Amino acid sequence: MAQVDVYLVRAFSISGQGGNLAGVVLYADALTDLQKQSIAKQVGVSETAFVSQSDKADFQLSFFTPTVEVDFCGHATLSAFWLLRYLQHISAGSYQQETKAGVLPVEVALNGDVLMSQSLPIWSAEFNAEQIAPMLGLQPQLIAQSGLPIQAVSTGLVDVLIPVPYGVLDCLEIDNDAITHFCQQYQCVGFHVFEMNPPEAPYTASCRNFAPAVGIPEESATGSSSGALACYLNRHFGYQQAVFEQGRAMKMPSRLVTQLTIKSGVLTQVQVGGEGVFSKLISIDVD
Repeated sequence: MAQVDVYLVRAFSISGQGGNLAGVVLYADALTDLQKQSIAKQVGVSETAFVSQSDKADFQLSFFTPTVEVDFCGHATLSAFWLLRYLQHISAGSYQQETKAGVLPVEVALNGDVLMSQSLPIWSAEFNAEQIAPMLGLQPQLIAQSGLPIQAVSTGLVDVLIPVPYGVLDCLEIDNDAITHFCQQYQCVGFHVFEMNPPEAPYTASCRNFAPAVGIPEESATGSSSGALACYLNRHFGYQQAVFEQGRAMKMPSRLVTQLTIKSGVLTQVQVGGEGVFSKLISIDVD
């Protein structure tokens, strides 16, 4: 039996408050996937990142929920690079991370904020409101009245983006079993539900994310889904920058900043960023 140190970092926090808790394990080269899964289950947060050496990039990162490995995780990426900077293992600058979603750039600012690149969007199936609304406890016409499509989009992980009218987001009644079955059937990770805010609001949109199929009933900040939503809003409204709020219903408000780079009318880079804050260090027993 050995002990492994796990740092807990709240990613996408707002002035040190709220955010989404991720576990980070440094020097994880000797750990097996089974050990990583065991650690992630014991830590019990939505994702734990394991940082290892890489011959393709500056670091290799793998990501585990309490139940499965996923190809990419935005808030755990932010937590890992924020922690590396916090512990003075790296300085401000540009880095590359090797993930199962590809080799992706990460920028670390002087103040420790992290801006990470994601994969370019992959546009998948569209779904109708009659399919989706009952799983959220809504009438189909509430979703349909937005005039926006319900669509699966990936910038690293496949999420179903679901628009709802302003004021509806906090009134959802979630059917976790139905969402789990749907996500397994259509090979997606979860539902990312959003409402567009008034122009004078500090956030472009407010969001909630549900991924019970991978052991996450609700998440307070989802970096990968925010990249996908940024691309979706660019396609439908022309946004190149957007700021999202998430976690309000969980009383863990989070702020996610997105930036798209478009050259000659072609999207060339998707970035999502924010701040981190150290929570605590715990030790986990592994066989």
